[in-house]
Amino acid sequence: MDLKIVQDLLALMQEGELTELHVVDGETEIRLSRQPEGGQAPVVYAQAPVAAAPAPAAAAPVAAVAPVAEEPPGEMFRSPMVGTYYSKPDPDSPAYVAIGDSVGSESVLCILEAMKVFNEIKAEFTGTILEILVKEGEAVEYDQPLFRIQTS
Repeated sequence: MDLKIVQDLLALMQEGELTELHVVDGETEIRLSRQPEGGQAPVVYAQAPVAAAPAPAAAAPVAAVAPVAEEPPGEMFRSPMVGTYYSKPDPDSPAYVAIGDSVGSESVLCILEAMKVFNEIKAEFTGTILEILVKEGEAVEYDQPLFRIQTS
């Protein structure tokens, strides 16, 4: 395992104020975890792939089913990476998108900064912005919902 990769991941955690990071790359799996301010030092786990576990035994049927909350309309647009969210290219510019804006598959929605690299994040489908779920300068996790978009 390359120590430089682990050091870069630790730097990314500190920069994004993350307490846990899990990365899988092929046969390598790295899980980093640290306690918030005043806690213990980061803990590093790395392991090779694990053979498939046997299927669990069938669970007993549930007597009562809780009502399912109705999900709001629209598709969730999720973060493709860990980073810091920025809604505009610089402090003096307008935001890339606002609620009610129409977007296309090549429309820039935001910028995610990771390790001093600013990545433009484009919409992957056509639709209308219904909700913006993160705030300017907020650290976001991989697969975290960023926008709710009504697809067209």
